[in-house]
Amino acid sequence: MELLTLTLSLLVALATGLYLFVRNRYNYWSNRQFPTLPNQKLLFGHVKGVNTERHASYITSEIYREFKKRGDAFGGFNLFVIPAVMAIDPEFIKTILVKDFHIFHDRGLFSDPEIDPLSGTLFALQGKAWKILRQKLTPTFTSGKMKQMFATVLEVAERLGQHVATHTGQMEMKDVLARYTTDVIGTCAFGIECNTLRNPDSDFLKYGNKVFEQKVSTMIKVILVLMGRKISSKFTLKITDADVETFFMNLVRETVEYRERNNVKRNDFLNLLLQIKNTGKLWEGEEDHIDKGEVGMTMNELAAQVFIFFLAGFETSSTTMNFCLYELAKHPDIQERLRRDIERAVEENGGELTYDVVMGTEYLNWVVDETLRKYPPLETVTRAPEHDYTVPGTAHVIPKGTMIQIPIYALHHDAQYYPDPERFDPERFRPEVANARPAYVYMPFGEGPRICIGLRFGMMQTKVGLITLLRQFRFSPTEQTPDRIRFMPNVFVLSPDSGNYLEVEQL
Repeated sequence: MELLTLTLSLLVALATGLYLFVRNRYNYWSNRQFPTLPNQKLLFGHVKGVNTERHASYITSEIYREFKKRGDAFGGFNLFVIPAVMAIDPEFIKTILVKDFHIFHDRGLFSDPEIDPLSGTLFALQGKAWKILRQKLTPTFTSGKMKQMFATVLEVAERLGQHVATHTGQMEMKDVLARYTTDVIGTCAFGIECNTLRNPDSDFLKYGNKVFEQKVSTMIKVILVLMGRKISSKFTLKITDADVETFFMNLVRETVEYRERNNVKRNDFLNLLLQIKNTGKLWEGEEDHIDKGEVGMTMNELAAQVFIFFLAGFETSSTTMNFCLYELAKHPDIQERLRRDIERAVEENGGELTYDVVMGTEYLNWVVDETLRKYPPLETVTRAPEHDYTVPGTAHVIPKGTMIQIPIYALHHDAQYYPDPERFDPERFRPEVANARPAYVYMPFGEGPRICIGLRFGMMQTKVGLITLLRQFRFSPTEQTPDRIRFMPNVFVLSPDSGNYLEVEQL
């Protein structure tokens, strides 16, 4: 009887403690007189259904619109039981991303290379570790380095054209384009011929897709880490799945050992990283650009950068191409104009497709920019202040380490900046139109010092793939082509929830 009484007492105490904790969290912003929203759901806060019923972009947009309707430049909300802030006003966004970057230099994401080696990526690293690695990697993404990789990308794109030519008629493009970008990244990052266009069961595709799945268990671990680090900076958990880590770590280690043993040199990303690993620099004299005593790169650091380069280039570029072809199929007039402009640009260059032609064709730039406006790869980017931060011109304080969301998808679909935002219209990026918009309302790759370092490569492989396809094929809708794309709720990048079935006609 006494044991039963004790057990019940403990359960009551635990339930009471949990209730008080949740109530405290849900009153977190109102207790601070910080702009916030009502109507929270138990344990979900303001994001009920995220990653299970609806994609985060839809929920973030609803929160954004509520704050903006009230005239708030920013506002506090609860991401489950984690207090967060959403930036609404472009000037406040500029302050976070650029003006006060010295305070907001971290994303507030998990990174612990000691226990989770693949988390030590340039995307997630913090503080000095991020700054040093950024200094080391910046020279690997210049236009000169992209030109060195261009021939390799073009070769894979030609294989893409050959593959599509043997499957004309109704085609599902989402899978085909994912295989194209996997082959590009496989050869440019690892120096390995993946050949997923011929072998769709490749382990590269399998493990790449697995990383982008937002499993409930992964979400719980991330929440625990974010909460635990409020109590102790040493609290940590391993986030990356063991089989994903094993596959990529072994692949990188074996490839590096083979190259070093056989003195293999290639014009690819891995070769550039190996130069940094072994010498600390990419060319003679470059040490002047890197902090003294901070040269070189460990095998784990190298593996993490190859890993994030693979993930960022494989999924985001393939979905951008997929969304672009979907819109071009729905808008044949835009497709035909783009095809004419591409052919004109190639002809003016003596019939040769070069890096400068790919990156300099104006209407192609507008079409891709509008695709990225309507379908940005990441729906949001985050920052976290390194100390308590008083918002300029107010008495409102954002506590140290609080995650601040920059809602890219919501900004890109704000009718104030993009009238009729669901309409696909490349003319929005005609220079005089684009220059009339406020800054910091178009950020498909982020902005400021932490802007995506690989954007040149991503744009190159996207445009090379599109040019190759549009010069050979015409795309049109089928009965299975949806009127509007919906996003998969459990994938954190924007990815369509169904295949992209298009009619493909050889020209």
